Amino acid sequence: MTTEKTKSELQKVQIRWLIRRDMANVLAIENNSFEHPWSEEDFLTCLRQRNCIGMVAEHDQQIVGFMIYELHKTNLRVLNFAVDQDNRRNRVGYQMVQRLIDKLSQQRRKEIVLETRESNLEAQLFFQKQGFRAVSVMRNHYEDTEEDAYILKYNLFNHESWILPFSSESRISEVDIDADAA
Repeated sequence: MTTEKTKSELQKVQIRWLIRRDMANVLAIENNSFEHPWSEEDFLTCLRQRNCIGMVAEHDQQIVGFMIYELHKTNLRVLNFAVDQDNRRNRVGYQMVQRLIDKLSQQRRKEIVLETRESNLEAQLFFQKQGFRAVSVMRNHYEDTEEDAYILKYNLFNHESWILPFSSESRISEVDIDADAA
């Protein structure tokens, strides 16, 4: 059982660049978070691209979450995002999203975009609490299941009400849902 002190400690994480020696921990979180996880080669192929960034959340020198995103001219696109199962609901995901929001600016990148499977309700609810909104559906998007994907956006200046109803699962795991995080 998690004590209040331990839970409080878990709320503080260091978010830093993903480095090669983090890969085993990242792969473990990935494999425990997704039915169809990325392979190490998937990560490396993505991270070799000039505009692709990998970040990890670390607590007590343990990797407790990660995110992979692309930098585009006007937005950030989240490609993969997960929190270790034992650290969910402890504001780890919230802090990672806040790091992304901090990278937005009036002059350049104004929004964060991501997709999630229609079956991943936990991710949808988590991102909704962070201010993301569903803006479109990509029909039969996932080759492994032909499942639809919801496109979610966070706009630095525009927090409209929901455009589309949610249902749920993508590269966004069943993350860090915490009523206090919003």
